[in-house]
Amino acid sequence: MKKVLAALLFCLVPGSAGFPQSGISVVATSIPLDPADPARTAIGGLRYLGGWQLTSRQPDFGGYSALRVDGDRFFALADTGHYLRFRMTSPGTIDDSRFGKLPAFPAYDGGRSDRDSESMTVGPEGDIWVGFEYHNAILRYSPDLTMLQSVAFPPAMKDWSENSGPEAMVRLAGGRFVVFAEGRAIAPHVHAALMFPGDPTKARNTPYQFGYRAPLDRYVPTDAAQLPDGRLVILHRRFGMLDGFSAAVGIADPASIAPGRTLTSALVAELKPPLNIDNMEGIAVTQEEGRTILWIISDDNQMPIERTLLLKFELMEGRGKGRHADRDR
Repeated sequence: MKKVLAALLFCLVPGSAGFPQSGISVVATSIPLDPADPARTAIGGLRYLGGWQLTSRQPDFGGYSALRVDGDRFFALADTGHYLRFRMTSPGTIDDSRFGKLPAFPAYDGGRSDRDSESMTVGPEGDIWVGFEYHNAILRYSPDLTMLQSVAFPPAMKDWSENSGPEAMVRLAGGRFVVFAEGRAIAPHVHAALMFPGDPTKARNTPYQFGYRAPLDRYVPTDAAQLPDGRLVILHRRFGMLDGFSAAVGIADPASIAPGRTLTSALVAELKPPLNIDNMEGIAVTQEEGRTILWIISDDNQMPIERTLLLKFELMEGRGKGRHADRDR
């Protein structure tokens, strides 16, 4: 309760919100999928449409763990409580970049763990839900990110590990919410996940637990989004001391989610070195002329040895398959 009151009081303090700062440029430098074969575009069930390394002189730039794309407008949320909004008016052309900070956090102990914002999903009215590690909390913000609307520390997430808690979250079209744990294992290679019947920041929406198994062992879920046909596209990460970061994209049907059952996803593509890949943590879905587009962004941990990459793919898998739209409930 003290954490809740602290968060609510914080929103009432004048000037406490992190109002966006504009005018600081973000530069996008084009990169090939495969540096050894720049003409290569095919990788599994994906077709590479373009990619860019993003850079900026803004001190808060980087660390992006969740992504939202709406037309030519991008919203990237970092695991520091900061965010970046920009427009890509043509491939690789970025303007109207704005940096900001979330107006409230799960706690105020003075450390980065107070604001480890790892997952994000957006409702039909524009409300934004953010999942935080360490405190294993979910906060709901107004569409303009100036006000905290509600906050919860779901008991079902209480035992999730501090640094690998609610890493991926998606609001289904009918109003249910799916939250994936990065590190909480309930069986070998099976991650804990929750299905909320509605807004997870409302106490009445008690979730049930199910299991999630990645399409490849040693991969952990880092983000998820819903496809136009109702299925979930799930981004995964793996790190090896010898080969660095790899990523895997899988697709799962939420109709298969049930209490105590294990949801599995089918592999669409695995991206690993020597491809242009980094610590891929955010995924978003858009449509262009009937094509399903996947946008993937990396978290550079704000370290010079890592990069912020924004990759664009067309999803080739699943064309012509049945639709499984989630119904309102």
